[in-house]
Amino acid sequence: MTGLTQAMARVVAQRRLDDFPPETVDKAKKVIVDTFAVILAGADSEVEEPLMRYLGMSPAAGDAPILGTDRRATAEMAALVNGTFGHALDFDDVLSMMPAHPSAIIVAALLADLPDHPLTGREFVEAYVIGIEVGARIAQGITVGHYGRGYHGTGTLATFSGVAAMAKARRLDEDQTRMALGIAASMASGLRRNFGTMTKPLHTGLAARNALQAVRLALCGFTAAPDILEAKAGFYAAYGVEASDPEVAVAALDGPGILVDPGIALKKFACCYASHRGMDGVLTLREKHGFTADDVVKLECRMPPGGMLVLTYPEPVTGLEGKFSLQYSLAAGVLDGRYTIGTFTDEAVRRPEIRELLKKIHAYEDESCRDDDPLFDTRSSGGRGFVDVEVFLRNGKRDAIRIYKAPGHPSRELTWADIQAKFDDCAVHARIAPGIARQAFDALRALEKAGSVADIVGLLHH
Repeated sequence: MTGLTQAMARVVAQRRLDDFPPETVDKAKKVIVDTFAVILAGADSEVEEPLMRYLGMSPAAGDAPILGTDRRATAEMAALVNGTFGHALDFDDVLSMMPAHPSAIIVAALLADLPDHPLTGREFVEAYVIGIEVGARIAQGITVGHYGRGYHGTGTLATFSGVAAMAKARRLDEDQTRMALGIAASMASGLRRNFGTMTKPLHTGLAARNALQAVRLALCGFTAAPDILEAKAGFYAAYGVEASDPEVAVAALDGPGILVDPGIALKKFACCYASHRGMDGVLTLREKHGFTADDVVKLECRMPPGGMLVLTYPEPVTGLEGKFSLQYSLAAGVLDGRYTIGTFTDEAVRRPEIRELLKKIHAYEDESCRDDDPLFDTRSSGGRGFVDVEVFLRNGKRDAIRIYKAPGHPSRELTWADIQAKFDDCAVHARIAPGIARQAFDALRALEKAGSVADIVGLLHH
């Protein structure tokens, strides 16, 4: 059987956009547009100030734009900053089978390379699709046990998504791609302990930069192990678990493509995906009954086993911690009746009303929420089993709702209208004029017809 590294390199060298089902283009564009949006919003997040100071410490000039700003940088620095912006709000896509957020890595790496290697819109979409396919299949073979060991798949597994996309855009041959994958494997890093800090989104920026560097080094003739993924002392051996199997990843390449099956989830809320089903339940119950925070005696959220694995801040004190607090997210929904980017600021988390509401929130894992899914143990925190939300009101009423899939899940796909609203909201945070934002959105929605991606990027750089 073909080795995993060679099989992935062959996908990059040989597959074309036309080899995937027709609906792939529209699904890819939705995620790409969403990714541009969250990069813009990240330019107005907590990471912006320290990143701009860091950028100022580098004397090297460059032509690659930093979205949502008037700054330019070297390709490596632009990939780092745009990639970090893309995950700064935890508002970017979710590929549950990794589980990780690969799209900001791919987009940031491709954007950083544009001054040296211009792309048409169709070439950009094709590179994106190939990047998603390769990273996802590598993740499928290594299993979610990789995540369970403490690795953040965005910084480890999704690095390969960035490499594959870059290699496709640069038209690397099979041998060069194997070298690029080998180089990147020694760069892959990211630990879950840094969730709730600025270093979590930095994993995305580092992965984008590493992908760019790995491909450029391979183009320059740099060498690496040609069997890095499957070899003894290779990536699977070092980063995997007993169930990891390279042959599973190779066999999965016969499918219709990740964007079609199982698909990628887009976030409706700017926080950890594991909280989204509970948040959706709170909003649904609040709309149904019209209750306020004062009306609530108790609110329970029952999660499946493992569903709270990364929700480690029951009483957060910062906006970043709030993104990984199920209790806070539920309380904010009760209090505000909606979620915005502003929900996850330091000021919002520290509201006295929230402190009082947290006393009424009871969130816990419950074996009964496991469901009878035979693949339960292979699914990520935000996709396994179901979530029950139950509210107890002062008037004696109580009501409960069960949620299997979060809004934005492929089975509850966001519409183009939803994505446009999200894009507009994110563009406001980057101080992009509404007319310009609409022009950029329309161009990205028709991306496969664009003659130059750089022209669209120019609209979002001021």
